[in-house]
Amino acid sequence: MHLAYPAVLAVLIFCTGLYGVLARRNAILVLMSVELMLNAVNLNLVAFDVWLRDALHAGQALTLFTIAIAAAEIGIGLAIVLAVYRNRGSSDVDRLRDTAETDDAETLPDAYAGDTTADQATAPAGKAKKAEATA
Repeated sequence: MHLAYPAVLAVLIFCTGLYGVLARRNAILVLMSVELMLNAVNLNLVAFDVWLRDALHAGQALTLFTIAIAAAEIGIGLAIVLAVYRNRGSSDVDRLRDTAETDDAETLPDAYAGDTTADQATAPAGKAKKAEATA
């Protein structure tokens, strides 16, 4: 078999996975697209291993390690997605930015943005409210 056939198939699978990662908003579909990309790499590893006639079959051994790492990655990723879905009610990737913690200066209203004395006066009050909320 010619090397070009599995290489072209791997490129098509990889590009499909890359499109899925860049275009999708659902976290589960993004994880599935990452799996497609890893499978394209595995296809290349096995194809080049057969083409080079490696006595140690290093490409196939590396493929087994990649499959094991991909299984662990999808398990952890799915657990994170389920935890986010339970807390937020959506697995939309764009809404995950809301979970990031921000500084007190970033959470102040825009009316106080130019007034540094107001920032200094409200910063301790904001920290006190944050401490009460976490207690």
